Amino acid sequence: MKLLDRYILAQFTRNLVTITASFIAIYVLIDFFEKIDNFMEKGKPMLLAIRFFLLNIPFIIEQLGPVCILLAGVVTLGILNHSNELIALKACGIPLKKIAAPIIAGGLACTLLFLAMSQFILPITVATTNTIWNKEVRGRVATGIYRNGRYYYRGREGFYSFGRPDLKANEFLDFSYSSWNDRYQLTRLIAAERALWRDQTWTLFNGQIQTLEDDGSYQSRLFTSQRFEFPEKPADFFVPEYRSLELSLTGLYREAKQKVSPEEKARAWAEFYGRISYTLLGLPLLLLGLPLLLMVYRKWGRDLSLAIPVSCGLAFACWGIWGILQSLARAAYVSPVLAATAIHVVVGTTGVVLLLREDV
Repeated sequence: MKLLDRYILAQFTRNLVTITASFIAIYVLIDFFEKIDNFMEKGKPMLLAIRFFLLNIPFIIEQLGPVCILLAGVVTLGILNHSNELIALKACGIPLKKIAAPIIAGGLACTLLFLAMSQFILPITVATTNTIWNKEVRGRVATGIYRNGRYYYRGREGFYSFGRPDLKANEFLDFSYSSWNDRYQLTRLIAAERALWRDQTWTLFNGQIQTLEDDGSYQSRLFTSQRFEFPEKPADFFVPEYRSLELSLTGLYREAKQKVSPEEKARAWAEFYGRISYTLLGLPLLLLGLPLLLMVYRKWGRDLSLAIPVSCGLAFACWGIWGILQSLARAAYVSPVLAATAIHVVVGTTGVVLLLREDV
């Protein structure tokens, strides 16, 4: 590696570490003041709280990694420009694409590192922090399991089974509720195509009720729409926040392959491709942020003082568009692959074109 490449890469690495550490410190500080009261109210030891916040760092890095890569690259090139080193290098006949190559290589290496963390480290740390927060602090324990695209819950008086494409919506597909007596006989089975929780009441559609009679036989009755008074409500069907992050990339892939219904399959593939595309988002942002810095400097005569806010605005704009595309992919309006790659192709191609034009 040339001396110049090592120098620029070292600058990028130092800036990346500084920016990432700053974001982590701010995030942990805010999170600490929001949640420390919960630990104290439950009488939990401070060591448990410290363990929770430390294990939350990989999640913070996963969320802020693309922005950190963008800002580290912009700051590195901005410092070279501010100290007139960039002008000196270009005066020696070194094109901008060669000056930016170590920065881009550093961003690519960090992206691959984040992917490895998402595969091997993040599932373990998120599962542990979910357990600490939900079980140890909030006293909420998951009362069911998730298998092959369906949720299974044990209630106070019976067992529930259903598909739930959207965990934030109170709509359940292929819903069933069964109750049993002391002799392990099925006393009642209610099955329906769809169930809704609305106005504090369960409403089931297109279903069947099977009831155990005194002579041991079962009586069946069909219904189109009927209300029921089940002991549990949707809030009791507890699913830990960030549950998908407890799965590795390969785990998300296997889960997507197991889905059967089109709705759940679309959401699962969107989750898998979206997880990868979000981690890769830092690289196209970096490609666009570098020439954008020089354009801002030429137009307004200021580099970092204006380029950093512009870069942050760029990151949040791309973040928002990416989020919209992911929502459309989960709803099966667009292909999960298209939603995962569209913003990368557009932003990355634009950045490469602008970067090459700087040498013309």
